[in-house]
Amino acid sequence: MSEETENLKKHVRLHLVIGAALAMLALLTVGLALIPFNIAGHLVLGLMIAAFMAGLVAYFFMHLSAERKLIYQVMVITVLAFLGLLLLTLLAYWDDPGRITGH
Repeated sequence: MSEETENLKKHVRLHLVIGAALAMLALLTVGLALIPFNIAGHLVLGLMIAAFMAGLVAYFFMHLSAERKLIYQVMVITVLAFLGLLLLTLLAYWDDPGRITGH
């Protein structure tokens, strides 16, 4: 039973460390808003921090660290589909003829 207790303490400690890291990253995101960047800089850095935080949550709290290969394949396909839709949205935005001429 002592081995189970030590294992539980190890998991609790890991969850507390990950929780503290998430809190620090959230504070970093808020502090990022105070730094004078252009909008694109804020957007890119904020999304990078958010993606890293989402990865931490998925990997540790949703226990994806112990999942099978199929789960990772489905996740990669989902990310690629999302990026494709994002690219299509940006292409549609950039294709607006009124945006170039100002009319």
